[in-house]
Amino acid sequence: MGNRLSRIYTRTGDDGTTGLGDGSRTSKDSARVEAYGTVDELNSFLGVLLACGDLPGDIRELLVRIQHALFDLGGELCVPGMAMVQAADVTALERSLDQYNAGLPRLKEFILPGGGKAAAHCHVARTVCRRAERRVVTLARSEDVRPEVVHYLNRLSDLLFVLARVLALASGHGEVLWQHAKRARPD
Repeated sequence: MGNRLSRIYTRTGDDGTTGLGDGSRTSKDSARVEAYGTVDELNSFLGVLLACGDLPGDIRELLVRIQHALFDLGGELCVPGMAMVQAADVTALERSLDQYNAGLPRLKEFILPGGGKAAAHCHVARTVCRRAERRVVTLARSEDVRPEVVHYLNRLSDLLFVLARVLALASGHGEVLWQHAKRARPD
């Protein structure tokens, strides 16, 4: 591990640039910074979800493992040319997806975000994950990004959707199903 921060402000970013992990500098609004910044935002939303006191222990452990993997993924995006996320990480998400989805009722309707506090937080994390995936795809149009990064985020958003369903059912709130006829109609 390199130098630890002993002073938080450095003033080096006052000109609108930031340092990447390889020592180079780039604009704070570059596609790369936008991508790893959104991954960081996703990790923060998982922290909010983990702050819910009623999470089942197995889901809590899974989310903590995912937070560590997301930190690695963000590091990979922050250091051009670094490889941290592996195909095995994607496979692990798929195994979790299969495990948690197996016990859920078959989907017949769209699900609205909600279903209790933890499920709602999980839905927010899912949407931020989708945005992170879009930002990484944008980055990949102009710079090298390994496909495992996109694959990981794609599977993770699916897993977060399934976990939101699991949490909604476990909480007793149940899933909020979209019903076309219940839309508000203008008078």
